[in-house]
Amino acid sequence: MTVQLQQLRYFVAVADTRHFTHAADILGVSQPTLSKQIHTLETSLGTPLFERVRGDVTLTVAGETLLPLAQRMVADADAAREAVQDIVGLRRGEVRLGATPSLCSSLVPAVLRTYRADHPGIQLYVSEGSSQDLIADLLAHSLDLALIVHPEQGVDPALEATELLRESLVVASVADGPPPTVARQLDLVELRHTPMVMFRAGYDIRDVTLQACERAGFTPKFAVEGGEMDAVLAFVEAGLGVALVPSMVLANRPLLRATPLAPPGMRRTIAMAQRRGAVLPHAAAALREVLLEHIRSGELPFGVSVHFG
Repeated sequence: MTVQLQQLRYFVAVADTRHFTHAADILGVSQPTLSKQIHTLETSLGTPLFERVRGDVTLTVAGETLLPLAQRMVADADAAREAVQDIVGLRRGEVRLGATPSLCSSLVPAVLRTYRADHPGIQLYVSEGSSQDLIADLLAHSLDLALIVHPEQGVDPALEATELLRESLVVASVADGPPPTVARQLDLVELRHTPMVMFRAGYDIRDVTLQACERAGFTPKFAVEGGEMDAVLAFVEAGLGVALVPSMVLANRPLLRATPLAPPGMRRTIAMAQRRGAVLPHAAAALREVLLEHIRSGELPFGVSVHFG
């Protein structure tokens, strides 16, 4: 026995109108086509579903039994189609985005504002963490996309990362205090006697800073250590010390001064990572395009340059 959804839809229409011609008009098909489909359904079920007496159409006992089941199946099919169309049309859905703390406080808010204005029905979930943690979350299928600091050794082979931006690291100091150098640019070795605010262990910038200081021939003097990005910036604003930070995070920090490093300076690459070969959900693919368009627009703060085609 083969019963098609279209046949059930035709059956429900006739049952509702109790008239084959009226039902055909509502469905937008010819009356012979409708009658043929109903006959095929009855043949498949092995029993008549309608009684036709002197122009009147009534349901048989089998028809009465089938009707609520058919109505539910047609309604469920319509709901399923509408749900899929909502997702494809970006009227519903969700996106799970990961980003490092510096990007969550700089690049991500503007991108999400634009995306939210275009797609208000999409639920946004943002996970803030280190690049290592975000890569692990991608591999665990907990995220759709992640904005990470691209590691020099590359990412896990199960992932693909598209390089987006190159960002300079600068020395952040309190704006109303003495500058960390009298020159326009600072040699890192000038910080050998300056108290520094240091990020917690596991932070990308912590390792980069310690390695750079080691290459410059000194061990940094910590005023305080162990903070996240917002805490580190707040400690610098309080005058506890200076910190080496991505230039992007100082865009909206009027209490802080940014001092560039002397050549060759220090730069890092921001990349967008996703699972290799995975088809992004429509909502995530749309967010990816908004992000790329935002970067192409050139609305980037000091020290940041585009690094993709």
